[in-house]
Amino acid sequence: EGKTDHSDHHEHSACRPNHPPHRKEIMAFVKLVKNTAYFKRYQTKYRRRREGKTDYRARKRLVAQAKDKFNTPKYRLVVRLSNRYVYCQIVWATIKGDMVLSCANSKELPDKYGLPGYFGLKNWTACYATGLLLARRVLKKLKLDEIYEGQLENDGEDFLIEEKEDQPKPFSVCLDVGLQTTSTGARIFGALKGALDGGLYIPHSVRRWPAAEKDQVESELLAKYIYGGHVGEYMEAMQEDDEELYKTHFAKYIEKEVDAEAMEDTWKEVYEKIRKDPALVKTAKKPPAKKKSKKLRLNSAQRKDRVRQKMATFQDKASKA
Repeated sequence: EGKTDHSDHHEHSACRPNHPPHRKEIMAFVKLVKNTAYFKRYQTKYRRRREGKTDYRARKRLVAQAKDKFNTPKYRLVVRLSNRYVYCQIVWATIKGDMVLSCANSKELPDKYGLPGYFGLKNWTACYATGLLLARRVLKKLKLDEIYEGQLENDGEDFLIEEKEDQPKPFSVCLDVGLQTTSTGARIFGALKGALDGGLYIPHSVRRWPAAEKDQVESELLAKYIYGGHVGEYMEAMQEDDEELYKTHFAKYIEKEVDAEAMEDTWKEVYEKIRKDPALVKTAKKPPAKKKSKKLRLNSAQRKDRVRQKMATFQDKASKA
């Protein structure tokens, strides 16, 4: 009577010979990191920070104005690159939002300024041309284009406009690169160089220009970039290595008869036309198409009356026939 009956246990073990005896599992302690206190103190970031579009730490330093310059706009040269074009704007910030003083993009170069076709509109040279166009355009708008002509010879030397006596000060802006990487030779600095040569006053350093050192720049190399010489060199190298690839890769250049030798003359003509007439011509825009309004749904009485009218019309036609 004092012995325990283990028959049930032996039967269970016989059913599962390779399994250890059943034990209740206990989970390890898991610390709840995102607890109530975490969510109470959580601050939602700005929408454009959540979307990864705006660097607010950089924006604050570009936008914040000195307290003794109340309501004075602080202008920025905004340069943005897409997969096909480059866009440049002169912008200032207000409480309602950013306002645009003037803008230019590389799509205008073939339409108005003599670039033979829609190709190479996002390279370093196109960025330079767009920056130059914006500078001349905004100075003309402010009636400063004849006072500050900028660098007339695009020789690649560093240039910064100087104030003239008994004349308005040069138009001053700061470069806004957004989230783009400011590496050596980046295309955004092409737009910066174009705006400087166009006559805008922009505090800058030559350190990140193509093949530049801390305080020195190779003017000959930079002039080559300004006139598209780096593209011409690449064309020649590809033509020697792989003729078929060259014909497909530079098909649009070949179609418009732009080769390595004609590259410099092509861009020289573009720069001359930009200086001659930088004004923005507004095109006539088509009004948006009117939306078709849906007919209101008929009620029961209206539907019956509609059927009655159809029947009466049909009977009149039948009687006349």
